[in-house]
Amino acid sequence: MAVVRAGVVPAGRSLFYCLIGALVTTGVAGLAVAMFGANRVFTGLLVGAVAGIAAGAMLFVRDVVELAEPAIHVRTPFRSATVPWDRVVAGRFTLDERGRWALALDLTGDTADELVLLSIPPVLGPVAGAYNMRKREQVREIRELLRAKRIPITVLPEIAGALNQHWQIAPPTAR
Repeated sequence: MAVVRAGVVPAGRSLFYCLIGALVTTGVAGLAVAMFGANRVFTGLLVGAVAGIAAGAMLFVRDVVELAEPAIHVRTPFRSATVPWDRVVAGRFTLDERGRWALALDLTGDTADELVLLSIPPVLGPVAGAYNMRKREQVREIRELLRAKRIPITVLPEIAGALNQHWQIAPPTAR
């Protein structure tokens, strides 16, 4: 079975990654101006922007949840954790606090937790672009993996209906 990549970067961590990108941009631009003089401000800003965007992108790419056969791997740029499948109680596809659809796993352990795998805008029509196509494939892959692991999934009726009607993803069935 292939590894399924998912995960949602929280707003606070996103802001932190963008701040790091801005600091890298400022630092590289300042270094270029200090080394080559004030006539190289535009060049310094350009090189700094490229370096800052690259640094921010690397941070976002490293922040991921990987659902693999033996366990779930939760990675951020600064730490990594492994969650065994026996800690997963159930999955749920519900509305989050911003009105988006969130697919999360409920975990047991010392601190009962949740692991958010996806947060997507409500599906209002058929697939209309690469973003929708990728999210539809992620929902399908996660659903199949959870079915194979025999983890029950609760889906709100309006979400199940929209997924079935617009993305042709049938609601989960009891096994």
